[in-house]
Order: sequence, then structure tokens, then C-alpha cells
Amino acid sequence: MAKKKNNAVENREEIKAKVLEAFLLFPYKAMNYKQVLKYTKLFQPITADTFGVVLEELVQEGKLEQVYVGKYRYKHQERHIVGTIELNRKGFAEIKTKDTDETVIIPKENLNHALHGDTVKVFLFAKNKKETVQGEVVEIIKRERTQYVGVIQISKTYAFVIPDNSHMPYDIFVPSNMLHGAQNGEKVIASITEWPKNAKNPIGCVITVLGKPGLHEVEMHAILAEFNLPYQFEEKIIKASEKISENITEAEIAKRRDFRNITTFTIDPIDAKDFDDALSIRKLDSGNWEVGIHIADVTHYIDEGSVVDDEGYERGTSVYLVDRCVPMLPERLSNFMCSLRPKEDKLCYAVVVELDENAKVLNTWYGRTIINSNRRFNYEEVQEMIEGKDGDLKEDIMICDMLAKKLRKQRFEKGSISFERPEVKFKLDEAGKPLGVFLKIQKDSNQLVEEFMLLANKKVAEYIGKVEKGKKARTFVYRVHDEPNPDKLGVFAKFIKKFGHKIKTTNAKTISETLNQVLHDVQGKAEQAMVENLSVRTMAKAEYSTENIGHYGLSFPHYTHFTSPIRRYPDMMVHRLLDKYLNGGKSVPQPKYEKMCQHCSDRERLAAQAERASIRYKEVEFMIDKIGQVYEGVIGGVTEWGIYVTLDIHIEGMVPLRDLDDDYYIYDEENYCIVGRRNKKKFQLGDRLTVKVVRTDLERKIIDLALVKDTPK
Repeated sequence: MAKKKNNAVENREEIKAKVLEAFLLFPYKAMNYKQVLKYTKLFQPITADTFGVVLEELVQEGKLEQVYVGKYRYKHQERHIVGTIELNRKGFAEIKTKDTDETVIIPKENLNHALHGDTVKVFLFAKNKKETVQGEVVEIIKRERTQYVGVIQISKTYAFVIPDNSHMPYDIFVPSNMLHGAQNGEKVIASITEWPKNAKNPIGCVITVLGKPGLHEVEMHAILAEFNLPYQFEEKIIKASEKISENITEAEIAKRRDFRNITTFTIDPIDAKDFDDALSIRKLDSGNWEVGIHIADVTHYIDEGSVVDDEGYERGTSVYLVDRCVPMLPERLSNFMCSLRPKEDKLCYAVVVELDENAKVLNTWYGRTIINSNRRFNYEEVQEMIEGKDGDLKEDIMICDMLAKKLRKQRFEKGSISFERPEVKFKLDEAGKPLGVFLKIQKDSNQLVEEFMLLANKKVAEYIGKVEKGKKARTFVYRVHDEPNPDKLGVFAKFIKKFGHKIKTTNAKTISETLNQVLHDVQGKAEQAMVENLSVRTMAKAEYSTENIGHYGLSFPHYTHFTSPIRRYPDMMVHRLLDKYLNGGKSVPQPKYEKMCQHCSDRERLAAQAERASIRYKEVEFMIDKIGQVYEGVIGGVTEWGIYVTLDIHIEGMVPLRDLDDDYYIYDEENYCIVGRRNKKKFQLGDRLTVKVVRTDLERKIIDLALVKDTPK
């Protein structure tokens, strides 16, 4: 018996060593039981109970730390960390390490020329009396950026570029011989060339002159440049795209399933030019429905590693600004060769499903197809048919709508969360000036397309990711969405309880069910915008990864992006991997593809930020001539410097706290409100206010409001 006990102890020590080895692969990442198990090279199965004992012992030994219930992280013994700099309005910085909420404060004098977004190595000082960890930047590992957009001010002997970026606290000194034709007051792109150790300001040169500030084209190009996004293709990329053959040979057709005689159509926005998905539908002899989700076969035309492919990867995604699309691929490919235009033979990659009357998927086929779309619809045309109007292919449209509604019902029954929010859109004149603001609301026609795209994405991910027990899944690109942070969810649940709403946090299913009920109940109420905004902030951000943790928001254990290869590079990666595995290919290297996933996630975030910046610019531009006008609105956010009010015309402005002179107001972060120290007047999320426009600043994209009449609780 003693010998058995010793063997058990030795075995556990071996397990502990393997577990620690897994954590060292990702030294700053918090992981749960399943994630650790994936990276633990164990020769024998291990129970969750034994695993839990091992993790707790490693915590007791000081080798791991528990971040929160169920998640652990390697505990660093050294006094250096690597992370990303976040400069704030108070003049100092914080450093964030990946997958951790730990914050280290870096005083301005300890930044040593590190800028917002830089990856740095930081020396940690001992905690002070307030238990705050401070540090000093000892190495700049990677500059987030060296180019900045700003307005140039020129004197006789030198010039300065004043950056638009609020996170850049330094003007860039430009020697007179580095102006490259820039004129005083113009908007330019400047590149930092050096920053001597004892110099207060970086030194740089003008690399692009954008033009006069305030002009529509100048400002849109400036926004793209600010987020390091291109607005045109180099000549070599255009020429390479022109050399790609658009001919479809009989030999190529013979390799594919032919859907040219089956009813097929596209549904897109009225102003769309790139149609990357189509639906085919026919009734089978069994009485079931066959629906083909056909996606533009972009990778047929673009060879991996070609200059066009490399450019697509670098861009990562198409960028949608308020007035334009900046495509990921040259126009010849995105709008013509690959676009599924009607009455033309087009090559596709497809997921074809057999559905019964209850929209249950009975069979699925994956592979390359050729189609000839019967009709190009826009969403408005399809919506009119769904609402009763006659039109082309109406019977087929109505069948697809019926099936989509049943798929949608099933999805929500299984825990999918409804985060659908209207989009702010502008009516622009020919010069780009905003004439009006409106909300774009998702209707049945949008949801018809969405449900079949979600189904295709899910089925592709399941085909690759679902493996028999004991077998290893092949490397793949997933679209993942982590579970919400329990602490954030708890704060959110506590806050909305004040408005009579309740979320049960027992498990993932109860969270999604009760959150959906709350999002339904707030429709049309004063707190709607506030609850919707806070619910989104509570959730983790979706991203691309080879590590499949599932998609929490959709409640899909397996999910990917397969359906938009014209505008998303990860979809091209998915097409290539699916094709490789369908043809019996071996698994690809996981580290290489994880790095590519991270790059695509980063590019997607930049594109989203640029889109928001372009919308914000047009909001401010629309309000320039509205100074003194009075509006009703709802408090959508509060900070230590102001009260953010979403006006009933769908535009947000801010009441600066410095302008509230009837009392000294204190920011209550936990309760999302501002409270007067003396009069106890409270401004909190969801309150309706009457305000007037007092200032606009296009350069800083700011709309300042003043209270006319307030109705705080």
C-alpha cells in the first residue's frame, strides 16, 4: 500500500510539472481547466478533481495565482514585466499585460519616451502604502506607431506637427529641410525619425501632405492614416491583379457541383458593389429543402503568397467609413471577378444543407460550386415581399424566410444573445456634407441572410473542430468569444437591478436567457441605450484564434468566419484550410496560424476604430451650425470629466463637469453616476435631460452641451 501511495505522489509531481510547463507557454495568460488540459502533454487521462488538486498545490507553492474562480495564471517571480502602454489624460501611464487585469502605474518621468500602444519592458518597484504597483520603462520592445496625422505650424527656421491623436502628448519637431512641400496650416502625415535621449520632443519629417483641414476627402484620408490604414493600392498591386485570369475553363467546371440551373439569388445593401454570398434553394423529392450557401471563391483566383495575397493579409479587412468602402482586395477582384453578379457564371465555395420543415439540418455537403445568380436583390426589396408585396422569386424568398426564422428561434433557445443595435447612418451631399442622420434597423430581410451565414460558419467550424474522443483537432481559424468576466457581470447585474431588471448568473444558459429578457424589456424605455451599451461593455471582445473556446454570444461551441472572403482575410484562410483538409491534407503549424489570427484581430479593431472616428467626425460636422439649439436626450455615459448625452437625433455630446457651477460634483464609478457634494443632485445613466449645443470642435471631434433643464433622479 505504501508503495502505491508513493507512486501516486510521484505521478502527481509529474502532472504538476506538465501543468506548469503549459502555463509557461503563455506566461501572462489566465487559463481555465480545459485550456490548460489542451496544452498539457500528459500520457494518461486525468480527472477534473485531480486537476483541481494540482492547480491548488501550485498556487500554495507560489508558482501559480488564481485570477478569479476557475482561472489561473503563472506567477512571475522576477521584477520585470512586458506589456502595452496606455497613456491617460492625467499625464501618467498604465501598463496592461495580455489576458490579465493587473495594472501597473508608470509616472510620466518614468516613461522614457514610451508612447501609447508601445510594447515595453517595465521594472517593477515595491508596492507603496496604497498597495499600488509602480514601474519604469527600461526597454521599448516595439513601437506601436511612428507616423502621426496632424496640422503643421511653420516658422522661419523650424516647424512643429501638432498631432490629432489625443494619446500623443508631444508635438513633432520638423526641420525646415524635411517639410517636403507642406504649407503652414495644412494637415500632414509626419514620421518620427529620431528621439534623442535628452530631447523633450521627437524629431520627424513630413511624408504626406493631405491638404486643407475641414475638407471631406482630406479628413477621411486623415482618419485612415491615423489608424495606419491605406486608402489606395500601390501600382504593383493593381498590375498584379490585372494579370489574374478571369476565364472559367471546362476543366474547372468539371471539378465542381453545378448549381447554374438551380434558383439562386443575392441579397445585399442597395449601394453594395461586392456580392460575396448567394443562396440557392430547391425542394427535394423527399419534401425537404436544399439550401446552398455559396461564397465567392476568392482563393481560386489569388495564390497564397502572391503580392495580391500579401497585400490582403496586411490589410486584414475592408474598411467601411461613413461614406465609402476601402476594399481589402483591388476593385477588379472585389467588384467584378469575385463578386457574385447576376446572370454571370461565378465560382464559389459552398456549404449545402438539407433542411426539413422545422429547419433541422439533416445533411451537409462542403465543396466548390459554380452558380449563375438569377437575381440581385437589395434588403428593401426582400423586406417588402416579406411584408406582403409581390415580386420576383417571392415563393423562394418566403421559404428561405420561414426557414431562417426557425433557425433563429432555435439559436436563441440554445442561449444565443441578442446584441442587435441600430447603426447610425448619414445622408450626405455630393461634397460629403451631412444633411441628415438616421438609424439603420435590422429587419427580417437582414436576418434571413444572417441566419444562413451563421449556419454556414458554424457547420464549417464543426466539420473541422468536432473530433472523436482521444483524437486531436487539426489547426483551424476560429471566431471565438470568451465568457464574460464574472466581476464585470456582477457589477452590471447589480446596477440594472436598480431599474427593476434582473440577471441570473448561475450558469451560461441562465445568463443568456435572462440577459435576452432584459434587452427585450428595455425596448422603448429611458434606460434602453444605457442597458444596451453596458451589456456590450460587459462582454468580452470577439476575435480570431486557433484555440477554440467557442463563441459565447452566439452560444456555438464551434464557430468560424467562412462567408466573406472578399472583405475579410481570415475567411480566405478558412477556405484554404477547409480545402486542404477536405483533400486529406495534414494539419498546419498552429503557432504560425495563431500569429496570423492575432494580426487579423488587430487589423479588425483598427478598422472598427476608424469607422467610429469617421461617424464621429460627421456627427460634429452636422452640429457645427446648430450652436444654441436645444435638444432632448438621455444620459448614455458618465466619467470624471463629463456627462455624455445621446440626443434624440442620435448624436452624442458631453456636458463638461467644469461647466456645472452650482455645486462640486463627484464621479461615482461603481454606480455610474455624478453626485453633487452639497446638494446631492444626481445625474445617472438613463436620465433624460434638456440641453443646448454650446461648442463644436472638428479637430478634436467634440460637441459640448450645456444643461437647460435637467430631470435627474
